[in-house]
Amino acid sequence: QVQLEELGGGSVQAGESLRLGCVGFGYIDYCMAWFRQFPGKEREAVATIERDGTTNYARFIRGRMTISKDTAKNVLFLQITALKPEDTAMYYCATDPQWSTACPMIHEEYEFWGQGTQVTVSS
Repeated sequence: QVQLEELGGGSVQAGESLRLGCVGFGYIDYCMAWFRQFPGKEREAVATIERDGTTNYARFIRGRMTISKDTAKNVLFLQITALKPEDTAMYYCATDPQWSTACPMIHEEYEFWGQGTQVTVSS
């Protein structure tokens, strides 16, 4: 059973940076992803990382976010720089053993999720 937990959210000022972490992966060989969700909206993909480390980002990221993983410690990261108030959302990590490459950017394709961590950016 995979039980994911996000770490590192919080309240920050615009322009600051945060690094989110996600632990609880039994195996690091599957697709791993970060999503975010605004109130009343569906979860939207932020970034994915494949088994071999290939990454993919949503178009809105514009270079401000970096997904990475520590394969020795089975930890997933999301580094966010130059935070904006519109980045305020709940951030979730996800994985699914049916995917190891061509990671989907659709939340319905992921079975395992963390509880989410709130990121609040004030101007």
